[in-house]
Amino acid sequence: MIGESFIGDDAVCLVLGDNIFFGSEFPKKLQHAAQREQGATIFAYRVTDPERFGVVEFDQNYTVLSIEEKPKKPKSNWAVTGIYFYDNRVVEYAKSLKPSARGELEITDINDIYLKQGALNVDLLGRGFAWLDTGTHDSLVDASQFIATIEKRQSFKVSCLEEIAFRKGWICREQLKQLAEPLLKTDYGQYLLRIADEPLI
Repeated sequence: MIGESFIGDDAVCLVLGDNIFFGSEFPKKLQHAAQREQGATIFAYRVTDPERFGVVEFDQNYTVLSIEEKPKKPKSNWAVTGIYFYDNRVVEYAKSLKPSARGELEITDINDIYLKQGALNVDLLGRGFAWLDTGTHDSLVDASQFIATIEKRQSFKVSCLEEIAFRKGWICREQLKQLAEPLLKTDYGQYLLRIADEPLI
């Protein structure tokens, strides 16, 4: 399997490249999932058109009952998003899979293995979160407009890696200024410099 040697004995987080997640509490959700030593965690987001997505059904205790891929009659309005946490057993499980009709190994089949073991957890992304799937031209435009609106209203960049590193204490103010220096002729560079000059909030 690709990535097996890289994974080693570690747990795994898999993120689909065409998904965008937004919400100030999202890092806490990720940390909580990463702290689970056993099993798998999926994240669900409430949608109005669940038949377009993989759908997770769960009970009042958030125990996962079923997952269906693009069901004609969805059992819930909670779509499975494109971020997954797995313990290290996922490597062996992936090796046991057979390609689907599309000729690919399917993430749904991995989730089904954990579900049958009673080891599949679901975390809900409710109010205050946004999940954007940018897999089509229209959805990419929608995501771009969403990000542009947030940035204009708040005058903060969304997912500015240098800013995140600074606010997390991974780099100091001087290092942030050094990163901004080669970019000062751009709006992005000016933004980094502004963040470096402001007090931490």
